[in-house]
Amino acid sequence: MRTPRLLVAAATVTVLTACNGGGGVDGTPGGSGVRDPYFPRAGNGGYDVSHYDLTLAYDPDTEHLTGTTTVTARATQELSAFNLDLKGLDVEKVTVEGRDARFNRAGQELTVRPADDLDDGETFRVTVRYSGDPLTVTDPDGSEEGWLPTADGAVGLGEPTGSMAWFPGNHHPSDKATYDLAVTVPKGVGAVSNGELTGETTRDGRTTFTWRTAEPMSSHVVTVAVGDWETDRSTTGDGLAVYTAVDPEQADASRAVLARIPEVVEWAQENFGPYPFSSTGAIVDRVGDAGYALETQNRPYFPGAPDTVLLVHELAHQWYGNSVSPKTWRDMWLNEGFATYAEWLWEEDEGGDTAQETFDALYDGTYYPDEDANDSIWAFPPADPPDAEHISASPVYQRGAMVLHRIRRTVGDDAFLALLRGWAATHRHGNADTGDFTAYVEKSAPGEDFSGIWDDWLYGDGRPERP
Repeated sequence: MRTPRLLVAAATVTVLTACNGGGGVDGTPGGSGVRDPYFPRAGNGGYDVSHYDLTLAYDPDTEHLTGTTTVTARATQELSAFNLDLKGLDVEKVTVEGRDARFNRAGQELTVRPADDLDDGETFRVTVRYSGDPLTVTDPDGSEEGWLPTADGAVGLGEPTGSMAWFPGNHHPSDKATYDLAVTVPKGVGAVSNGELTGETTRDGRTTFTWRTAEPMSSHVVTVAVGDWETDRSTTGDGLAVYTAVDPEQADASRAVLARIPEVVEWAQENFGPYPFSSTGAIVDRVGDAGYALETQNRPYFPGAPDTVLLVHELAHQWYGNSVSPKTWRDMWLNEGFATYAEWLWEEDEGGDTAQETFDALYDGTYYPDEDANDSIWAFPPADPPDAEHISASPVYQRGAMVLHRIRRTVGDDAFLALLRGWAATHRHGNADTGDFTAYVEKSAPGEDFSGIWDDWLYGDGRPERP
């Protein structure tokens, strides 16, 4: 959810391929994008990444990053060249399987030409060493992502394409991978990322934090947050690790809501099924350090202390958006509609408005105090935003949740909860699109007719007739 909404970094991208030069003259360049309907240059063709190994250093005083990123990948065709997404930064050296590779830059595309062609099916490592002052990227909707300097450090936020501002890779949600990340910062500064903290060592006035994410993760939910943190480690009742990092200025305001993380995760597991990752938590930065909260994997990022409903939304994304990730950015409603409906379910279970009452208020135009905000819900169908500027607009959230409520009213509460759990389980750690979802719903309730929901609520223009 985009709520309104350490020194120099050398990046070594290692693409694992059994690269022994067997590709010969038959190799062709991989695609410079995956033809996403809204971000056609995002991602790259010709290979599939399985792992990233990032070694970063950042100095908040100079705002200079250096990095070495190792990407392990498998060629999906014979390759004479392949691309990585990297925006800004100066590339110093690229190797493929330890051998120097030629490279060139064009916009966000880093094109790599290995010494020998790569065979279809081979694994390979590409290492990119780079440095510079990473960019803050302005999205089509005007929000900022990429590398955002903060009052006491910086934060890397990637939705939808910002991660290419601080490490090279295949930056599209359709290519997920595991991660090892080491961040070196001046002593006394902290560095928080996804997954589990596996090490913290200090030498010569600098501290290195190492983090590991063992479950597949899309690059748009990778984060590094550098700054002054109050950290806390605990576990939920069933042993799930909880790690929180809070800016000291937000500690008092955050304490009560963050204490509810185990409760929210337990509630979510009852509704959505087993938690899909090995840890949870939150990162709470200062107000104004970013313009929105984001469902960064394992521990969502918040610019200022969240309320409980926002915490519910971002933790629900761990199932819907992070574990089950969209195939393209057109499928954002599968992230945001689900997380918004989680808010409705939470309010209902907490004794607030029922989901039906929330649905009715949205339909009747009384949900928001502003008339334009109420009208904006019907600006376009949730499954078909008009352009990249609108993939995080109101219909994707609220009307997306209304689609789910219409399904619930059609199949009944028990079948609907089974559907939520089943959808999360079927596509756990994978990707899915709207067609996958509608087919799943129809298969789960073979006696029901959902055509009206799809035609009027999911794909239809304007406000449908009252159900």
